[in-house]
Amino acid sequence: MQSQQRSNSPSNRLIPHHDGSELYVTPKSPRVGDSITLRVRVPKSYSFQKSFVRLYEDGEPRSYELSVLQKGTHEDWWGVTTTLVNKTLQYRFVFLASDKYEWLTARGLFAHDVHSNTDFKIFSGTRAPDWVHSSVFYQIFPDRFAKSDVKRELPDWAVARNWTDLPAQVRSEISSELYGGDLVGVEEHIDHIEDLGVNGIYFTPFFPARSNHRYDASSFSEVDPILGGNEALDSLVSTARSRNIRILGDLTSNHCGAGHPWLKDAIADVNSAERSFFYWDPSVPHGYVGWWGVPSLPKLNFNSLELRKRMYSAANSIVKQWLSPAKGLSGWRIDVGNMTGRQGTDDLHDLVMQGIRQAMDEAGEEFWLVAENGDFVASDLDGYGWHGAMNYQGFMRPVWNWLQLNTEIGGGFQGLPFQMPRFTGDQLVSSMREFSSAIPWDSYISCMLLLDSHDTARMRTVVNGDRDRHLSGMALALTIPGVPSIYAGDEIGLEGSNGEAGRRTIDWDNQNSWDQDFLKGVKSLIQLRRTRHALINGGLRWLEIADDYLLFARESKEESLLIFISRTGVDTEIDLEAHGVKLHETLFGVEQSGPHLRINSTTATQGIWQISS
Repeated sequence: MQSQQRSNSPSNRLIPHHDGSELYVTPKSPRVGDSITLRVRVPKSYSFQKSFVRLYEDGEPRSYELSVLQKGTHEDWWGVTTTLVNKTLQYRFVFLASDKYEWLTARGLFAHDVHSNTDFKIFSGTRAPDWVHSSVFYQIFPDRFAKSDVKRELPDWAVARNWTDLPAQVRSEISSELYGGDLVGVEEHIDHIEDLGVNGIYFTPFFPARSNHRYDASSFSEVDPILGGNEALDSLVSTARSRNIRILGDLTSNHCGAGHPWLKDAIADVNSAERSFFYWDPSVPHGYVGWWGVPSLPKLNFNSLELRKRMYSAANSIVKQWLSPAKGLSGWRIDVGNMTGRQGTDDLHDLVMQGIRQAMDEAGEEFWLVAENGDFVASDLDGYGWHGAMNYQGFMRPVWNWLQLNTEIGGGFQGLPFQMPRFTGDQLVSSMREFSSAIPWDSYISCMLLLDSHDTARMRTVVNGDRDRHLSGMALALTIPGVPSIYAGDEIGLEGSNGEAGRRTIDWDNQNSWDQDFLKGVKSLIQLRRTRHALINGGLRWLEIADDYLLFARESKEESLLIFISRTGVDTEIDLEAHGVKLHETLFGVEQSGPHLRINSTTATQGIWQISS
């Protein structure tokens, strides 16, 4: 599907700017009753006579005039100090003159009346732990990353595969083929993970199950023996800690597996406590409701107080026990979080989501809670539910649309019955802002940024093998606000046209097959993402947007960075004087300095520079 193409002339963003980062909002974590200062930077070229902030106190709108806080050569800073009256503050700015009436919201600048849904938002609750914002995660599908020499008996449901075989595309074999990857193998290759520079591992489920993906857990209280059992995880967590690498688990609060003792007890005794854990339907042969009708995935019924206790609220609950010092996980990714607690006329979703969040806060404020969240439902990310979501809709999908060279990605386009469209740069940025503007800044920066995952095609296939475009995607994921997650094997250029085809193994014995040049670039980008203050704490300001390239700034109290990313070859010169900055130090890409950025490339390219005024 080809979108209507726009002019290649870049869209220059010399407009007022505000976001929720430390340059614009203080203090960082306000409580009800605290004074808050809200600041807006306004280019000298943008003229107005008065400006106000419009905010809500006890649901009633209030307006306060902004005053000049600091004057500069190219821009001035305006602001206002107010009091946080309620748990959540919603606000937007208006700029007025005889010929001007423009609202600045989290979605952009508009010369018409706007809705409060895209107001800037601040919440007063607990936040994702600070370590999240300097983290880069590495997603591992345990069966496919690395295989140890430990010999284990093959389970009766599994079909053994050779390590270098490509995954089957026959549906009857998809979940039963077993390659033998285990947690011992992960620990044996921890040097690769550490050398890559990531400091977090997100594992898809490691609980016992009757499938290779393990989303049909037959227990939530132990590690699958096929992966090495509890002992293997204990050893891996210990080794990972010694390398300053955290472990994120994957929990299915929406369903369990048909082999789970809860279901067996419920079937055996209609008077058992476990009977209330499920939905029952005598019209189907197995008698219970399966998630999407699948018998192997019985849907959990959170009308049961006992189920809530066992899953998250009790002191020894599943959520809490794996976060204990003895187990050592640093948080949870919640599978199909958007569907948890929802079935027919029942909607207990918010109850369960907030219950899991409360349980994790009780366990300690150093744990991260991120959910697979369907279409990025804003109400789930108001600050009191998930810390963040896997940002498929607000990042991965628009990035695919902008970078893709392969409309024939298998399985449809993220659940939609048509081919991928092809976006301009402006469509990409507009899509990203559409999603980010509906949630607080702290929720936005706590979302997981990913180019692909175990459920999607591989990015290398999306760009039809184009290494440079792939690196542009990786550069975006590692410089946009959020928590980057790299699917194991992406760093060496693995391919796959859909989720199953992408679940291929890493050939450790044939590293000549790896894209070593790409790997080198990824390592450099990860190192910058982990260590540069502006990438960890900075805001996001778009400076120029063209069909084929993006120019944006990440700015914090300590430094400012300029990032250029293109999807094609580009020949352009950008005058940075209009923005009042100049290139100071090259961190990635072509060495440059001074007030002009010169890009002359024949392929997609990337650059990161420290800038100064």
